Formats: sequence, structure tokens, C-alpha cells
Amino acid sequence: MTGAAPLRVGIVAGESSGDQLGAALIAALRERVPALECFGVAGPKMIAAGCEAWAGAEELAVMGLTEVVRHLPRLLGLRASLSRRFLAAGPDLFVGVDAPEFNLGLAKRLHAKGLTTVQYVSPQVWAWRQGRVRGIGRACDLVLCLLPFETGFYSRHGVPATFVGHPLADQIPLEVDRRDARAALGLSPSTTLVALLPGSRVGEVERLGVDFLQAAAWLHERRPDFAFIAPMATARSREVFQTKQAEVTGVPEILVVEGRAQQVLAACDAAIVASGTATLETLLSRRPMVVAYRFGSLTAFLLRRLRLVKVPYFSQPNLLVGRALVPELLQEQVSGAALGEALLGRLTDREYLRTLDEEFRKVHETLQGDAAARAAEAILALVRERKGQGSSG
Repeated sequence: MTGAAPLRVGIVAGESSGDQLGAALIAALRERVPALECFGVAGPKMIAAGCEAWAGAEELAVMGLTEVVRHLPRLLGLRASLSRRFLAAGPDLFVGVDAPEFNLGLAKRLHAKGLTTVQYVSPQVWAWRQGRVRGIGRACDLVLCLLPFETGFYSRHGVPATFVGHPLADQIPLEVDRRDARAALGLSPSTTLVALLPGSRVGEVERLGVDFLQAAAWLHERRPDFAFIAPMATARSREVFQTKQAEVTGVPEILVVEGRAQQVLAACDAAIVASGTATLETLLSRRPMVVAYRFGSLTAFLLRRLRLVKVPYFSQPNLLVGRALVPELLQEQVSGAALGEALLGRLTDREYLRTLDEEFRKVHETLQGDAAARAAEAILALVRERKGQGSSG
């Protein structure tokens, strides 16, 4: 699809991570199709890339069962409104960027009316509630996967899926410079530095902040030479974390910074990390880690009661390596002592650190390769195929 042929794309992205993915995708599409028109739900980066925003990406930034329920009437109203507008605009295709709980329902409506639909970033359907894959197949013509093992799952269920790689693997170099990162943060080049990342959302910091601080206290008691740093995703997360800090006794001095998580991970020697994207960033920085997660009590009850989780690991590093390489602590397993002990044990095991470095490098190389360009090529191939079917029919 080249030259002057125009391309009109309806697109919906949720949260800042979706905005970043969407902006890179729009730029890659525009390189290949200069006459590109995009419209839908967009964040500031997508708007800067030329997307017309009908609503802001932050409107979809809700998580957890209780929070979703509280916002449900507004979200359902927004989805109905977007469905009408997209059908009236008649784009060449619709792309849902992440936010699967919102986007897949919207894609299903649009697909039923004949629109070509793509989901960019697979939900973790391979991990829990696997029956959702049937609905994804009915809603989407193509799923663009960030992780290589996801396509095999979709193939077994007859759903078209393409692995495009992970944008973080393109952003983070294969060799991160610890010395430069420490200099930029004003830190000593020789201290053993432990990073604390209790989550990007306020709710995660609320649930895990005390445990992470207690882990710092546990480590400090045994290794007073260790230094600690905590990158917070937002000013509000920072405020919550520092409030928790006042509640925990024996906490050492912790440098708390806003943002700069990738720089902190490049600078550190090891990390205690909440399950999520930060674990992948830690892997790509090739740093040893302990991963923790704690659901809200209602979500945890439902997951256990209904036996919805179907994978042996919950952290991305272990899923990508294919074995339990990094310690995982879930729900009541999470405590300051357990986190500290798991981390200290790995930090003193040289053979373990060598193996981890090798395995993490292999994963990085697999995920690397201009994900936005691959995603754009897969989308354009799908559009060409659909247009060819239309002209032949």
C-alpha cells in the first residue's frame, strides 16, 4: 500500500503505555502511507503524531474489579458513542491498542458491521480466562502480539495472530551503561544499589508499598552498605509511597524520583518489582529481580475460587524464559522479609547471576526488531488483502 492511496484508521488507545504504542504505530504507518488519517481515542503522543482525538486515552485508565464497576456506566456510554462515530466515519480499519476489556467489545460491534478490526497487544488470555479467545476470534481479524509465545496459543484456537516484537526491546539498548545512569542520577558508581518498583498505579503502591519498604529495612539491617532508590510513575504514586514510608520503622534513606524508571533500572544492581511491564524493563536491563504481586481481596478470591489462572508463572521474565528463573511472590507470600531474603540470596550467587544475564540477553534479542514497523506492515498487508477480496467479490 504505497503512493497516494489514502488510509483512514480508527484507533483507540488506553493509558500512557497505549498512547506510546499508538504514536509509534501512527508514525510507522505514515512513513508507508503519507495520506494517513487517524481518529479516535488518543493521548498526547498520538495527537502529536497526527491523530484526531475524539476522547483522551486517560479516560480508559481504570483497573481492578471494583474500579471498573464504578466507572462502568461511563465506559459503556463511551463505547456506544465511539461505535456510532466509527461506523459513520467508515475507516479502512479499526485498531484497538491494548485496553482489551474496552477495545474487544468495541471491535466486536464494528466487526459485526463489516469493519476490519485489529487488536494491538494481546490480553493475557493464555494465562487466565482462556475461553475469551473465542470472543477475540469473533471480534478481530488479526491480533498483533508483543510476546513470541502468544502466537502459538492463538494458532491452536484458529485466530490469526502475528508476533511483532516489543517496543521496549527497541528502546532499551542491549548493553545499558550503569556508570552513565548513576552519574545522571547523582549516585556513587561503587555502591550496591537496590531499586524498589511497587507499581505504576496508585492502587498497586497502596497494596505493596509497605512490603517493599519493609524489604528495604530488612536488607539494610543485614547490609547497611546497600543504597536504595524508588522511581515513582506519578506525583500521586510518590505521595502515597512517602506516606507509607513514614509508617514503617527501620527504613533506610531511599532516593525517591519521579519517572526515570529505565534510568534507575540501568543504574541499579538488583530490583524488587511489582508484576507488570516493569519486570520486562528489568529483564531488558539484565538485572536480577524479585517479583511480587497482590490482587485486591475480591479479585484474588474470584481467581482462586473459579481457578481462572492457567499458567505456571505470573511474571513476564519467567514466562519468556520458560522456567522459574526469578523468584515470584504472590498474595500472602509477599512480606518484607521474604522479598529481602529472596533478593539477597540471588545477589550472592555468581553462577545464578551469569545464567540470568545470558537468558535475559537471549530474550532481548528475540523481542528486538522495530515493533512499530512490523505492526504497520502487518496492518497494511491485512488492508490489502481485504481490499483485494472486495474487488474480486
